[in-house]
Amino acid sequence: MTMTTEAKAWIRRSKSADEIVRIVPETANGNKISTYHLFTAYEQEPEHLGMILFDTQGYWIYDGSKLNVAEQEQLAKFIIHYKGAV
Repeated sequence: MTMTTEAKAWIRRSKSADEIVRIVPETANGNKISTYHLFTAYEQEPEHLGMILFDTQGYWIYDGSKLNVAEQEQLAKFIIHYKGAV
């Protein structure tokens, strides 16, 4: 699993309107953890929604407080299955 370019994912929010999230992979990451920063996609000043980190075995953890578990899972699945532009 390697998502190397920025992508946008639609998520179903449980307590507010559904939205598009911009996912930005951290490129200067020299260790074995893959880090993806999450931002609101179309705001003039994007809000940082947290990060999703994956280890080498594909296990992930969310670092933040703005997304509930269902929203975190949607974004983790998007990253895992991301194919990029065809």
